[in-house]
Amino acid sequence: MPGSTENTGGNASAVPSVASGNAQPMTRREARALREAQEKAEKRGGKKRSEPAQAAAPQASEAELVVDLAPSAQDKAKTAHAKQRAKIVFEADKEQPNKVAQPASEQPVSVQPEPPHSDSEDLAETGEPDAQEAAIPPELLIGNPEPKKSRAGRNLPAAIGVGVVLLGIVLAGLFLYEPLLVFAVIVLSGIGCWEVARATTHAKTAVPQIPLYLASILLPVSAVLGGVEALGFSFVACILIALLFRLMEGLKGAVASVMSSVFIITWVPLLLSFALLMLEGDNGQWLIATILLLAVANDTFGYIVGVLIGKHPMAPKISPKKSWEGFSGSMIGSMAIGACAMYFWLDMPWWTGVILAFFTTIAATTGDFAESMVKRELGIKDMSNLLPGHGGIMDRLDSVLFVIPLGYLISHLLAWSVAVF
Repeated sequence: MPGSTENTGGNASAVPSVASGNAQPMTRREARALREAQEKAEKRGGKKRSEPAQAAAPQASEAELVVDLAPSAQDKAKTAHAKQRAKIVFEADKEQPNKVAQPASEQPVSVQPEPPHSDSEDLAETGEPDAQEAAIPPELLIGNPEPKKSRAGRNLPAAIGVGVVLLGIVLAGLFLYEPLLVFAVIVLSGIGCWEVARATTHAKTAVPQIPLYLASILLPVSAVLGGVEALGFSFVACILIALLFRLMEGLKGAVASVMSSVFIITWVPLLLSFALLMLEGDNGQWLIATILLLAVANDTFGYIVGVLIGKHPMAPKISPKKSWEGFSGSMIGSMAIGACAMYFWLDMPWWTGVILAFFTTIAATTGDFAESMVKRELGIKDMSNLLPGHGGIMDRLDSVLFVIPLGYLISHLLAWSVAVF
């Protein structure tokens, strides 16, 4: 009909023709994006039509089909976005002439996903200019920095306070009332045995604790009353008692339990009792004070130098914080302290203090590594939490336990060498 022809021609004139001279040539990416948009529009238009209506409808002209399948506003936005991205890629390809262009069929089409919808009012999340900014937590503000922790990983004021109290008790027992020192050794041995026996439960090992407490009393008293011979006899007796106690509880796990008992009795009360053996000779109190001072100097100088310049760990799998630089600081500082202590306190040549400090530094470092190895094997950080800032008693006695017996031996050898030569 004439009216129908005019209407069709009017609609067709609204659609840009590729063949017209005014249309700008499209790139292959733009043509592909436009074709995909038209295919989506065809699918959407096909769903809206019913089958009877499609059968009865006459075949439409090409112009009517273009009008019916005109893309929606969302499709137009996607098409414009695809054109813009194609233009950017085309300009980037022009800037890189050495890059070999791939065919259009092989080039991947990157489609930027739509931003996810969010009900949040945070401007940083929604990206909307009218959205309200969420409140920033106080701990993230620049004006409120997080409190700094000690580089030592512990509470230094509490650690220093506990150390001063323990040192005061030991000095009072050395120079004021000797039974107080014996009592302190017994108490420290008992607590140390309890901490280690408690820690072995992480390895599923049950250790009878009565023989441990008996050894904590018997070994120090034997060292004071009978000397080295009585100490050795008491040690063997305590091992046999631990074996008998374990046999009464059954054979399951007996080997691990007995070996743990022997290890604990040797590690804590036996090594600690050597401090009381030093009281036998002349200036025994000053010798014990010198040995303890060297142990403290080892920890102090090692900590200071290690924190300042420590970079090369000695045994990273056992104790990552102990460095060779810290060990060197411990050695030099302990030698200086030992030379002064032996010369002024014990009236011996200064070089004896250097030799004594050399061996005690090695013993103290070995003691630190020994306890660190035990704790790593058991999967614990501290033996207990009895001492604020320190952990447990064994965390403070780790180096002292190895220094005392070696210091006892070296001091006797040095005294003999000075007397002979």
